[in-house]
Amino acid sequence: MDVIIGAGVSGISYANYTNNNCLIIEKENEIGGYCRTIKRSGFVWDYSGHFFHFCNPEIESEVCENIPKETLYKVEKHTSILYKGRYIDFPFQKNIHQLNKEEFIDCLYDLFAATTEKKAVTFKDMIYTNLGKSIAEKFLIPYNEKLYACDLDLLDSDAMGRFFPKASKEEIILNFKDKDSSSYNQYFTYPKGGAIEYINSLRYNIPNTPINLNEEIISIDIANKTVTTNSQMIKYDNLISTIPLPKLLEKCDIDFNKDIYTCNKVLVFNIGFDKKGADTVNSWVYVPDKEIIFYRIGYYDNILSMDRMSLYVEIGFKENDELQDHKIYLDIVLKDLKRLGIIDDHQVVDYTSIVMNPAYVHINKSSSVDIVKQKAILAQHNIYSIGRYGSWTYCSIEDNIIEAKQLATKINTP
Repeated sequence: MDVIIGAGVSGISYANYTNNNCLIIEKENEIGGYCRTIKRSGFVWDYSGHFFHFCNPEIESEVCENIPKETLYKVEKHTSILYKGRYIDFPFQKNIHQLNKEEFIDCLYDLFAATTEKKAVTFKDMIYTNLGKSIAEKFLIPYNEKLYACDLDLLDSDAMGRFFPKASKEEIILNFKDKDSSSYNQYFTYPKGGAIEYINSLRYNIPNTPINLNEEIISIDIANKTVTTNSQMIKYDNLISTIPLPKLLEKCDIDFNKDIYTCNKVLVFNIGFDKKGADTVNSWVYVPDKEIIFYRIGYYDNILSMDRMSLYVEIGFKENDELQDHKIYLDIVLKDLKRLGIIDDHQVVDYTSIVMNPAYVHINKSSSVDIVKQKAILAQHNIYSIGRYGSWTYCSIEDNIIEAKQLATKINTP
């Protein structure tokens, strides 16, 4: 039997694709992981802005198979940067011509003065080397420092992989006249009932796979292939884990360097207001201003065509930061939303707050090398760690599903 730790998208996807008998263990009282959805006061809120940017039509068809087509929105992404009181199209580096003349000239001059002779080692190096001082310091560095809650020199130059919106000098110049802000995720799908509907669709395919809720892993005996939970001991043939890799290594009593595995945590507010706001277009907006507490806001109401503003608001913290009463942060968020002109006399109808920990992992050379080593050790004992946190990486939800499918194909029982 295969034991799956975690009933989020990676764990449920693995159960969909394997031929093996499975048992899913989930420590929360419901399935979904970070794709859980809260429906309250007429609002639909996910744990954060989780939108499925499908690039593979086969995966999209499989995931959406059990979602009524009339409830599935195909959304063209509209994203902006709120920079010094005005909206600039995202990505910043391709839209510097939308800045005022002085800042535009600064960005253009520094772009062409930037040298690529020195190999970029860190994420901060990469930004300076490829795009120059002004683009780096006006948006890319302050925004990503708010997001990752760390010095960007601690991250590898390729920490965001294909998700970093790279642009050559030629592409930037051509965009001055022929607008092209396309990216890997120009369109996304979103169910009327929120991201949980994807999970429910996948769950529908595996009615005979038991899911034990409120069951937490205490320890894993890799020699005897047993898992001890808060309620029982379970024997497994294969163990598929979607919990953060460092936590899995601890449960398995495997020695590793904890210091190289770092991340941030994110406090997410979902806020419903009594009326629409002025922005009726954007899917989400990036906020690099360090005087504003949040780094990004997203508009559920624009995505779902609602008649009341419904936001998710994200605030980055260091992994070990002690958070205060969430109401304190909410008060700051509301003041900052008003300061930015996003709300005026709006009244809060309802809100929720969630802490995602981990949220974004810090990818560095040491951890990248160690991940390969530790996964090889685990695989010798039929333990496989998958998903964004199981693989300790930066990836899309579709990537998680593909990884789960590939693993299932690899270890299927004939």
